Amino acid sequence: MENAASLNRLELLQVADAVAREKVIDREIVLEAMEEAVQKAARAKYGHENDIRANIDRGTGEIRLARVREVVEEVENDATEITPADAQFQLEGAAVGDYLIEPLPPIDFGRIAAQTAKQVIVQKVREAERERQFEEYKDRVGEVVNGIVKRVEYGNVTVDLGKADAVVRRDEMLPRESFRQGDRIRAYIYDVRPEPRGPQIFLSRSHPQFMSKLFGQEVPEIYDGIIEVKAVARDPGSRAKIAVLSSDSSIDPVGACVGMRGSRVQAVVNELQGEKIDIIQWSPDQASFIVNALAPAEVAKVVLDEDANRIEVVVPDDQLSLAIGRRGQNVRLASQLSGWDIDILTEDEESNRRQAEFTDRTQIFMNALDVDETIAQLLAAEGFTSIEDVMYVDVAEIAEIEGFDEEIATELSRRAQESVDASNAEMEAKRVELGISEDIVNLGVFTPAMIVALGEAGVKELDDLADLAGDELTNSEDGILRNFDLKLENANEIIMAARAHWFEDEKPDAETEGEVEGSEVEIPAS
Repeated sequence: MENAASLNRLELLQVADAVAREKVIDREIVLEAMEEAVQKAARAKYGHENDIRANIDRGTGEIRLARVREVVEEVENDATEITPADAQFQLEGAAVGDYLIEPLPPIDFGRIAAQTAKQVIVQKVREAERERQFEEYKDRVGEVVNGIVKRVEYGNVTVDLGKADAVVRRDEMLPRESFRQGDRIRAYIYDVRPEPRGPQIFLSRSHPQFMSKLFGQEVPEIYDGIIEVKAVARDPGSRAKIAVLSSDSSIDPVGACVGMRGSRVQAVVNELQGEKIDIIQWSPDQASFIVNALAPAEVAKVVLDEDANRIEVVVPDDQLSLAIGRRGQNVRLASQLSGWDIDILTEDEESNRRQAEFTDRTQIFMNALDVDETIAQLLAAEGFTSIEDVMYVDVAEIAEIEGFDEEIATELSRRAQESVDASNAEMEAKRVELGISEDIVNLGVFTPAMIVALGEAGVKELDDLADLAGDELTNSEDGILRNFDLKLENANEIIMAARAHWFEDEKPDAETEGEVEGSEVEIPAS
């Protein structure tokens, strides 16, 4: 019997070692799970109200059971507490705060107890395995990994990575791509999250960085850091653009990525199921970079609007379809790659638009300044865009325009002033008619035309303005001041200034909070 018991004890340690190796977790975790399982079975036998502890000898595998009770002055629970007087019979000199440990005989596991113990061990081992997987993969986000398809369910692919399972969701696959059980798969780790059922490792084959990492594996110069991938844009399974820059002037970044006879780029294309890839040289000059990004289309002219983060690209008429691409693919990828909103016009469209703008400005000057078409056209040709421009520009500067003299310049400046004053007076009358509060005017941030636009939209009191969000004021298709040059950042500052009066009464009470010196509400500068 002793030999059998000894054998069982050794088997227990061998099982713990085997499980620890198989699940790649610490042997101590497995033994602690076994101890917890034995404790649970013992409590089922001796009573759940008792504090039963189990200990497995790490050298011999012997299981020891004990009942633990605390020595207290007044006993509230007989199962876990004992008085000093009663404790003296078992532990001489026992005092309050000591713990009395009473050895218990080993138990025979019945079928139910054994099943319960097994469930506890499996659960603990699984939790330890999940923790190990999370710790191992949490810092590997951004890596490309290889695995074997374990199963496919509703288009989602479960991948065996060797030490963990990962998931490629259907929307992270390439279009028309399918895998079967046992297929090898390469993908990009884009997220690792701890979840109740274990760490979820999410893979992607459509992520832009997947293509970037593939180039890193195929192009030694990228791996060594000589060539840097600056930006990537993808239409997964169809077309992609990648911008690269070389830190060594003797190395052509585009040629290095293409490889001898296209061998390097072809390896990436094959992995991405034939996705066409445009390799572009990155440039710090945004206009040049966007011209490169729109390749293979030729660009005639580029106009940047840095405030709106938009760029206007003019192309020859025969290049329009090429620049836009099939279903707008080329311009969309170029926009993603550069981070700019791109508007594409043909040379004829741009010429017609410029002519229309010139005609509109000419008409404005003719009407507001009461001048003939020639003078109005000269002002428009010199870059004047509004009556305010004429009013604020120095008279001497206007006099320098060919065909003008100081007398004409002075008269134009005077008429511009009269026109602006008349417009402001008209707007002030409209403001009064609309019943717009003086508080909005006193903010000092709106032009008269802006104030009228606010009133026509129902914003008449300071509280009406304070209740708005920044994008309701501007920066959207239906923003109240969408026709005025007001940035979202400035709109938010204005709204915060309008809300300042809400907080004027919220000052600390000196009697209850203690005296506070110099406290004030900061209002953002408008």
